[in-house]
Amino acid sequence: MAEIRLEGVSKRFGSVTAVQSLDLVAPDGAFVVLLGPTGAGKTTTLRLIAGLERPDQGRVLIGGRDATHAPPAARDVAMVFQQYSLYPHMTVRENLAFPLRAPVRALPQAEIDRIVTEIAELLRIPHKLDNKATQLSGGEMQRVAIGRALVRRPQVYLMDEPLSSLDAKLRADLRIELKRIQAELGATMLYVTHDQIEAMTMATHVGVLDHGRLAQFGPPREIYEDPDSVTVAARLGQPRINLAPAHLFGPAAWPEGCATLGIRPEALHVGPGAPVSTEGVVRRVERLGDQTRLHLAVDGVELVGLTDPHDRARPGDAVTVGPIDPLFFDAEGRRIRARGVSR
Repeated sequence: MAEIRLEGVSKRFGSVTAVQSLDLVAPDGAFVVLLGPTGAGKTTTLRLIAGLERPDQGRVLIGGRDATHAPPAARDVAMVFQQYSLYPHMTVRENLAFPLRAPVRALPQAEIDRIVTEIAELLRIPHKLDNKATQLSGGEMQRVAIGRALVRRPQVYLMDEPLSSLDAKLRADLRIELKRIQAELGATMLYVTHDQIEAMTMATHVGVLDHGRLAQFGPPREIYEDPDSVTVAARLGQPRINLAPAHLFGPAAWPEGCATLGIRPEALHVGPGAPVSTEGVVRRVERLGDQTRLHLAVDGVELVGLTDPHDRARPGDAVTVGPIDPLFFDAEGRRIRARGVSR
């Protein structure tokens, strides 16, 4: 496998800057998830690495080799798209074998059969090898599409939202399978998604993209707990982080310049005991079995808190609400790193 390094990469399409001065290092063997909304530059970044687009500025290095101007075929990368991209008239075996039959490979049939069987076992679809692609479920088709990339054993795997068209259960199942496969292969993988759950559950590293810029890069838990900005804080977490004006809970010794408090739902204390608190009203209650979500109104600001699954709160109840160890942001949304609160 290989390290991927982007150095000052920019890409424009007419008047639109899709990627701007992007510096990114995906370590050898890492599972890197690029996370961001539509238009953040995620897919363009993958296409720049694959060679499907050329940067206007900067360099793309794969395995220490400058690949900025190399054609896609010379980069030794494999890309999986959101669409399945299978040949419907072929069997699973033939679809998996197709990339191995290219003239540049010239592999003997016995070797092709061995690789196809090995990848089918890895994907847990050996019993489907003789089925036509049209006889497969959505999850099975996506496994075959992933398998077409795996059989090539490239230096780098690039995946552009490959699970987004599947239903929730299949996505959950394939997240686990894809992480297992990546770990077993020791593969370097760049995976694009707007789904924060995919980022949190699969990634060794997350790169949060915002308007073509890298807002933050690091392990998912680190980014969740220690975001650099409001943009990053709001990208990870379900329910989303609460963003409240600094004055919402009354006079408090917040850091100088603090304009916004970031309060994760699990850090919003409902009831007495928070260092700083105020009164709020329960607007809605979601009982999810393992937890209860309380939707609260505090002086016109909507907040969400997580409480005990047996919490007896009802809409209309007056409650005491306070933040525990909030995050602090200035007026531009930049993080102010300080801890501890007092009246």
